[in-house]
Amino acid sequence: MKNRIKIERAVHDLTQADLAEKIGVSRQTINAMEKNKYVPSTVLALKIGRLFKKSVDEIFFLEDED
Repeated sequence: MKNRIKIERAVHDLTQADLAEKIGVSRQTINAMEKNKYVPSTVLALKIGRLFKKSVDEIFFLEDED
């Protein structure tokens, strides 16, 4: 699963640590999601969407192999 977290962070002028604090995870979790090494839970994906005022589908998207 790919995502636009890094792009949304830049638009909102947030560091990985800032985003992590706002949604209650570690900076390493944000880093892993941005590198597509970690797929967030539904709750975490919804928190990210709410924070960026976007739907989950606007931030996360499936690839052909998913």
